[in-house]
Amino acid sequence: MTPAQRAMRQLETWPDLSPCPADCGTGRALRSAHHEIVHFHSERDVDLQLTARAIQRLHYDFAESTAIRLVPGSRWVTVHLDCDADVDLLLGLVSVALKAHSGGRPGSAPSERAVCNFRRVTVLDTVTEPPHG
Repeated sequence: MTPAQRAMRQLETWPDLSPCPADCGTGRALRSAHHEIVHFHSERDVDLQLTARAIQRLHYDFAESTAIRLVPGSRWVTVHLDCDADVDLLLGLVSVALKAHSGGRPGSAPSERAVCNFRRVTVLDTVTEPPHG
């Protein structure tokens, strides 16, 4: 079983998440009541939707992780799953995402949906400023 499959199996048991097709058209997703939270694009790459505030708060921690990839201006974080520790990191970040999105309004209209990082991933210099918003 791949790391992404292990993560998906665990997350499918969480009561606040429901499986669905990814809005981007590639892979499977898990969503909360109002937002798609995580996209499973491959056996090792997962996109996770956070809020700008959560990314800003965790930006320097992300810079220290070899598993995290950020795209400037995106509210999605790509997590590359190589080992069990990366799966644990993803599970913790999904918890952060659920909490961050719990107070927001639904993002159901297509114009409000954030585009995930699939096919957009770039590596940022660690001194890059966190997103504002």
